[in-house]
Amino acid sequence: MTDLDEILEAARELSRAGRWSRALSLLDAAGAGDTFRVALAAAEVAAESDWFGGTELSAGRIAVAAGLGEHWDLDLLRLKQSYALAIRSDGADPAVSAQAGQLHDRAPDDVRRGWARMYQGLIADNLLGRRDLAPGHYAAALRAGVDGADPLLEREALRHLGDHDRDGGDRAAAQTKWARATELSSRAGLVPGLLSQQILLAVLARDAGDEAGARMLAGEVARSAGAIGADRLHAQATAFLTA
Repeated sequence: MTDLDEILEAARELSRAGRWSRALSLLDAAGAGDTFRVALAAAEVAAESDWFGGTELSAGRIAVAAGLGEHWDLDLLRLKQSYALAIRSDGADPAVSAQAGQLHDRAPDDVRRGWARMYQGLIADNLLGRRDLAPGHYAAALRAGVDGADPLLEREALRHLGDHDRDGGDRAAAQTKWARATELSSRAGLVPGLLSQQILLAVLARDAGDEAGARMLAGEVARSAGAIGADRLHAQATAFLTA
């Protein structure tokens, strides 16, 4: 592993821990080398910061990376950005669905194809109002994550499959999937992801009538999310407490 490989991996670990500013500072200080790889990694960090922290960094970082080269992974970041913008605007933009389909069709490997399927499911679920179509995409993403040893993809798929289990009245299946997703978050050092999973476990506790346990979990999530600057998670936990 080269020095640059070490820097990129360290930045990704910092990002997973919710230390996005520190990760970007490390990448910005990387100096000479493969500037496209550094810029792509910075765009990935910025996308995580935007999603969990409510920042607006990814557009600029994606533009910098695009000026240095092109890669499927950069197109995935563009899709993530399009999806996030559509979610915030409550718009069912069919172009986002087409973007995900094109990404799937030209994915260079099964894991990346699985990530495209993951977003096809999210788009069906949250933008197109076709929740009936989403589980098939999530199941394909889950298989790709397990077979390709990508715990973050496996976690993401389990998270949303569990949501469908709960909506269908199968809280036991939701509990199993969400507990596994929580475990995967911990193993990967994905602190914001762990907190988002704990919110879901609080939802299940409330469903089961354990309001005290649900509020305790959500309160801890709110405190931890506030401490790391995960403003969106903090808002979700606070909304849960006031519901």
